[in-house]
Amino acid sequence: MEHDLRDDDTMKPSPDALAQRGSTRARSLEGIRVLDLTNVLAGPFCAYQLALLSAEVIKVEEPRRGDLARQLGADAQLNAEFMGASFIAQNAGKKSLALDLKTEAGRQAMLRLADTADVLIENFRPGVMQRLGLGQELLRERNPRLVVCAISGFGQDGPLSKAPAYDQIVQGLSGVMSITGDAHSAPLRVGYPICDTLGGLTAAFAITSALAGRERSGRGDFIDVSMLDSTLVTMGWVVSNFLIAGRQPQAMGNENFTAAPSGTFATADGPLNIAANRQEQFVTLARLIGRPELAQDLRFAEREARKRNRAELKQEIEQALASKPAREWEDLLAEHGVPAGRVLSVPDALAHPQVRHRDLLAHFDGATGIERGFDVVRAGFRMDSGRPDVASPPPRLGEHSAEILASLGYSPKEIGAMREQAVI
Repeated sequence: MEHDLRDDDTMKPSPDALAQRGSTRARSLEGIRVLDLTNVLAGPFCAYQLALLSAEVIKVEEPRRGDLARQLGADAQLNAEFMGASFIAQNAGKKSLALDLKTEAGRQAMLRLADTADVLIENFRPGVMQRLGLGQELLRERNPRLVVCAISGFGQDGPLSKAPAYDQIVQGLSGVMSITGDAHSAPLRVGYPICDTLGGLTAAFAITSALAGRERSGRGDFIDVSMLDSTLVTMGWVVSNFLIAGRQPQAMGNENFTAAPSGTFATADGPLNIAANRQEQFVTLARLIGRPELAQDLRFAEREARKRNRAELKQEIEQALASKPAREWEDLLAEHGVPAGRVLSVPDALAHPQVRHRDLLAHFDGATGIERGFDVVRAGFRMDSGRPDVASPPPRLGEHSAEILASLGYSPKEIGAMREQAVI
């Protein structure tokens, strides 16, 4: 089943839900001004998480090209308009200031803006901000309450600190690719930019922690986020089994190295994930598929025996699962407490009743330069005080430049001169 996310009305929240967005938004970071000097994914994703909590996020972009993500995505027309799908995905709710930081006028404007900010996020290579005359020491000397967050592939120091890094490079260096796939297909890249995303989430968590600490100390902080570190930290069981138990991590495909039967199984019409990790779940599974004797078989009766004989156990289970489609098995197993779920496509996952019930997607009827409606995802959590959300669509490049500069005290004449000189 395929879905067109732009045209399927069932994907959109109800008019009542749209009407309530303004009053039910989470306001945890209301009044916090964030300067987003980042490009592409890790940094913009971080700043988007803060915008979802009502922070004022000002995206500072290079005047001629803007964020590279403006030209990335599957829709060539949007890319040509500098409103690529990759940009739309994590820049709603922000304002855009197009400012050339390589000019003295642009640097001075940036310093004045930083004086008014609570947070500054950048993901240049280490040393670039210093060369621009915008080093964190100067910024925090002028504004001691400023939280500066630098996101990079490998951190601000160390032998790789100056090396260029994209998500796939970090996936390879972190070991993620070595354990993705099976013995025949590994190493494989994870199917989305997981290291960029983990770096952005880590940065958002660190920033909110620094803001909380500032309430006690009265001073900001400097945060050094490494995408490589952020990724390794999330590989908990894989890393700990090596560090503590001496187990060499292996690519096991869809199998779960901690338990069996726990993985992906063929049914009459498609794959089904089953995670019968507990003894009682395995006994129930065996009964429900009509093979209760499997729970008494010496090859499978105990947890460690099942792990040693996982291939034989999988064959036995799949023979039984072949009698029904995946959806029927999913419902039956879940009803009896055995974790199970079909393997869905991304469009089917977005259209799933559970996802729709949670109102995960925010819909916009359009934006400047985007004639059709579109959806973006909100945050993966809720709060009683209000749900994370954004009130405005992604901005055009430089859409708010004059407004922001005027708020800093620049006159219309000065702003006009900056525009003529291509500073903005």
